[in-house]
Amino acid sequence: MSEDAPPFQTQDHDSLTIPLLSHQQRSINSTSQVAIVGANVCPIESLDYEIAENDFFKQDWRARGKVQIFQYIFMKWLLCFLIGGFVSLAGFFNNLAVENIAGVKFVITSNMMLSQRYWMAFLVFSLSNLALTLFAAIITAFISPAAAGSGIPEVKAYLNGVDAPGILSIRTLIVKIVGSIAAVSSSLLVGKAGPMVHTGSCIAALFGQGGSRRYGLTWKWLRFFKNDRDRRDLVTCGSAAGIAAAFRAPVGGVLFALEEMASWWRSALLWRAFFTTAVVAIILRALIDVCLSGKCGLFGKGGLIMFDVYSANVSYHLADVPPVLALGVIGGILGSFYNFLLVKVLKVYNLVNEKGTFYKIFIACTISIFTSCLLFGLPWLVSCQSCPSDASEDCPTIGRSGNYKKFQCPPGHYNDLASLIFNTNDDAIRNLFSKNTDSEFQLSTMLIFFVTCFILSIFSYGIVAPAGLFVPVIVTGASYGRFIGMLIGSWGNLSHGLYAVLGAASFLGGSMRMTVSLCVIILELTNNLLLLPLIMVVLLVSKTVADAFNGNVYDLIMKVKGFPYLETHAEPYMRQLTVADVVSGPLQLCHGIEKVGNIVHILKTTMHHGFPVIDESPHSESPVLYGLILRAHLIALLKKKAFLCTPVQLGADAFRHFSSDDFAKKGLGNVDKIEDIELTDEEMEMFLDLHPFTNASPYTVVDTMSLAKALILFREVGLRHLLVIPKISSRAPVVGILTRHDFMPEHILGLHPSLVRSRWKRLRFQFPLLLQNILGGGSHSVVANGVYPWN
Repeated sequence: MSEDAPPFQTQDHDSLTIPLLSHQQRSINSTSQVAIVGANVCPIESLDYEIAENDFFKQDWRARGKVQIFQYIFMKWLLCFLIGGFVSLAGFFNNLAVENIAGVKFVITSNMMLSQRYWMAFLVFSLSNLALTLFAAIITAFISPAAAGSGIPEVKAYLNGVDAPGILSIRTLIVKIVGSIAAVSSSLLVGKAGPMVHTGSCIAALFGQGGSRRYGLTWKWLRFFKNDRDRRDLVTCGSAAGIAAAFRAPVGGVLFALEEMASWWRSALLWRAFFTTAVVAIILRALIDVCLSGKCGLFGKGGLIMFDVYSANVSYHLADVPPVLALGVIGGILGSFYNFLLVKVLKVYNLVNEKGTFYKIFIACTISIFTSCLLFGLPWLVSCQSCPSDASEDCPTIGRSGNYKKFQCPPGHYNDLASLIFNTNDDAIRNLFSKNTDSEFQLSTMLIFFVTCFILSIFSYGIVAPAGLFVPVIVTGASYGRFIGMLIGSWGNLSHGLYAVLGAASFLGGSMRMTVSLCVIILELTNNLLLLPLIMVVLLVSKTVADAFNGNVYDLIMKVKGFPYLETHAEPYMRQLTVADVVSGPLQLCHGIEKVGNIVHILKTTMHHGFPVIDESPHSESPVLYGLILRAHLIALLKKKAFLCTPVQLGADAFRHFSSDDFAKKGLGNVDKIEDIELTDEEMEMFLDLHPFTNASPYTVVDTMSLAKALILFREVGLRHLLVIPKISSRAPVVGILTRHDFMPEHILGLHPSLVRSRWKRLRFQFPLLLQNILGGGSHSVVANGVYPWN
């Protein structure tokens, strides 16, 4: 079974709870299924992506006419439009606030620098950063700890079927927006793309459930989607809209949701996601036009505006391929090393965070002070540069964003490192990507900036505040890409700005292991299709090299947080096991007509969420499996108290006592509990007919099916429960239930310790097989966690 719970057996059920395979070990699944959400350990449940096709579901669909079906389809498209509109507004407001808050901070600091009040400038800079970081940390720690971090691992786990408490609530949405603005404005090396994905998913989830009853924000006309499957589709569209709003990359957003986020996809969902991101792009374009007219404040023109920094024609030759390949190899090595260090730091942070909220906030403040000291002190280490005579903008830059920051330099000079540090991350990327600036930066500046970004982005991510990884990885990759371009110099035909673009692509590929979506996002950022071949090569090489060392950064973070995520592939040892080898017991069963007291006892003594329903004499000559009933549906039946005095079938009377709305999936956090239902002794002796409310067509597998094959079925269909039935007939019609937790390596290897040794033996040969695959000498399939000898 899926959760650890006390066994329930009575004399009436003995014949149905005896294990079929008595010669095999049958143990209770005692491994813990918990996750760290915002550094708080909380229980994890799964989502019911499978539709419970009981009599009420069938009647509901039979009763729908053409008008109702049209209304259902129309509401899906309308919600996609609303999601796109609200996400674009959130993204625009986020960017506008960051540009103005950070801009005012930099202007005040620069003015003090101009009057040579350096210590006062440092004090204002560091204290403003500390205040913003402290604000973000406090609201995150006390209001919604689930809003900490990027949010992409949480949404990815949700779309895989993991229901972690609070990750898509309205409190998380508010903290994500406000906290992200404060954290990004505080000069911490964190991004807004990940928080925007989480923001879009929260908006989609709230629309999908019709608002929030807890805060009185409900709309009856939106309550059309009564199951997790429809809401999953909306959350997928919301995640795509988040990337589209962060980078103004609509096509990249769709591909990102397809390649990285969604565990389940279909053509209709592709159309709706594309429509959602198109709405985002159109609304953002209109809002940006308003900003270009000067109505968004002094610093309201950056960020969401396309990076359009390399629109000139790009010419490259065969001699430029080796440096590009070298960039891909370096990006793969650095990306995997980045992931390795990030995981180590997150584990240390989790240990500290377990001590209490004070320690979470203390870490955030410490990182802020360290960051401020580093950012303010490092520009003093580089020499000032003379302003170029052919500069495309004013030099030095005073009182606004730009490429030529004066800092402490004399008139007619600029500090190239300050030009990168004393800007928002978006402006730093624009400076690194910019064309015709090959002589603008020094070699030492690029090296210092790369090391600084690499270190700060790792230590800044794990604090208790909304923080993304996309933008820090782009900045870090662009800095070492430009550094390599400066080393190559006149030997190649590519400019330093183009090397920065390729460096960002290589580091993204090495850390995040995406290819198609990253390629399109970078093309939409730079607005130059001529870069396509080079970016494709860099991404392929960096991903292939990095796969030899570890998994992508979001999968590693999910593992640290404890999310029971089902991978797309099966581990090799799963081919050696059958489902009967891992299914746990004893099995909890319900009869087709069951006594109320028995149902209450089962619900109170177990935490299981699905129970097989068995028919036996007099309803059947021998015990047979009728179907599966959900815990939520049993609680709904007990709340209605439509009990029977005698054990007879309810028949058509069920439709007079209940409606399909009684069994609709409630919103986030609105879960009925068995402890809230009060029943008299007389009611406990009455009966319930479970037949009309049971899913009569659950997915089942025979006990001899390989565990690997069952995993593929479980994940691809999006199941929560998978019934195991005997291949050979016996007294028991069902052997057990497979849930998500039964496929976790910790559970499987705990039951079969001998597999651990064979698992590590296979991993020893991972790198030679990878080389063979790269060189074309074998037909092995490269995956995130290793190379397995089959396609």
